[in-house]
Amino acid sequence: MRIIYLDIDSLRPDHMGCYGYSRNTTPNLDRIAQDGVRFNHAYAAASPCVPSRGSFMSGRFGINHGALTHWGPGGQYYYPEGDFHSEELPFFTRYLRQADYRTITFSSFGDRHHAWWYFAGWNEVHTHSLKGGNEDAHEVNAAVIPWIKEHGKEDNYFLHIQYWDPHAKYTYPKQYAEQFADDPAPAYPDEETIKQHRSDSHPRSATFLHWSDDYSKLPKDTMPLEIADRKDFKKLIDGYDGGISYMDKFVGEILETYRELGIEDDICFIISADHAESFGEQGIYMEHGMAAEAVHHIPLIVKVPGVTKAGHVNNDLIYNVDVMATVIDLLGLPKPSGWDGTSFLPALSGEELEGRDYIVLEHGLYACQRAVRDHNWYFIRTYHEGLYNFPRTVLYDLKNDPHQTVNVADKYPEVVSLMEERLQRWLKTNMAKNGRAKDPMQEIIDSGGPFRYMRPEQWISRLERAGWKDQAEQLKAKYTDVMEQH
Repeated sequence: MRIIYLDIDSLRPDHMGCYGYSRNTTPNLDRIAQDGVRFNHAYAAASPCVPSRGSFMSGRFGINHGALTHWGPGGQYYYPEGDFHSEELPFFTRYLRQADYRTITFSSFGDRHHAWWYFAGWNEVHTHSLKGGNEDAHEVNAAVIPWIKEHGKEDNYFLHIQYWDPHAKYTYPKQYAEQFADDPAPAYPDEETIKQHRSDSHPRSATFLHWSDDYSKLPKDTMPLEIADRKDFKKLIDGYDGGISYMDKFVGEILETYRELGIEDDICFIISADHAESFGEQGIYMEHGMAAEAVHHIPLIVKVPGVTKAGHVNNDLIYNVDVMATVIDLLGLPKPSGWDGTSFLPALSGEELEGRDYIVLEHGLYACQRAVRDHNWYFIRTYHEGLYNFPRTVLYDLKNDPHQTVNVADKYPEVVSLMEERLQRWLKTNMAKNGRAKDPMQEIIDSGGPFRYMRPEQWISRLERAGWKDQAEQLKAKYTDVMEQH
């Protein structure tokens, strides 16, 4: 069996044609989806990049593999001590390789994030540049296509290909953004909502869209300097969609290469993302910075010739760690006891799954949060808000408030209690399972908070330079102790 995993950074499902998007962003991915199964409710168990790909490599939730942030306390990948490798907690790639599958990755992720564990188990690791995730799709394919031409007809391999283009900065040729000039942007957020967001002083807000105020380093053709109105928002969306479109072009190149080899219809495809991206939700733009629906809801498309029911749609709540469990189930391998995922193999042929009542999601980089999502409600518990201004408890009514704009926690205390109970049960179960003395989320909090890319004093300085003196003073009073320790 030849399996290709297309790992597309920051890709939102609602910006893909096969998920109903009005813009023609993903014609080649849509071709694959026509012959596969589309999962409408797939979620990254932990976000953003490092926590999510920690789950990809381990088959485990973030609380169990330990890397809930990008480095430092709470960001350390947990693996049993000893000279050799755990059979209970094997790396996904190593487990496949032991079953005589050749494992190959074309990804600069491990280099970008100094993630030693990412390199475990692969037969081949191709970083293809030293840009650390800032390479464009044509640079990825310059390495991938020769490999496919030489090895594509071989059997029993798992080929992982990562594209970064939907992740800001948008550095592809500008015509890929300009093609959407006459296409309207999504209706949310509207002008009034953007106006309200202009008063936010956190990073990636409408006013402070970029981390730095040195705008000379930004690709201005594809990114606005701020979100002052709907025109700026449209430019941002055109930029994001342009990155998706550029990436999709090179997915088409892969399909064409396999067609030339005469085996296009024999390839198994898995299409997904490490996380998605906020575009106005919770007042955050162009970022994957909290345990929110916009960040955790990812695309998942699986095509297995002879197995998948073409065009089938599944509406169960699915974790990304379920993908690892499904792949090994597909190959007839037993699931390791330490993995957290559940195989959804029956769903590929159109069968009904038993399904989950809810899922729990984690984020520890820009804020410390866990969320509980079921089919009606989205609950967020904030343990540390970082540089943001989040209530400790948030409850959204998904059916009546799809953009999650109104916190109804006070209106539905019984639902809040249910979600808290679910969260505590999940925490207790997983802490007992991993045997760790301390929750990695607490390690982040005890280190001073989720301050990896931006310290409080740095953001205070940014606010002061912009003339936001009151907001700077509020932040200074809030984090005096943290700044003194640093």
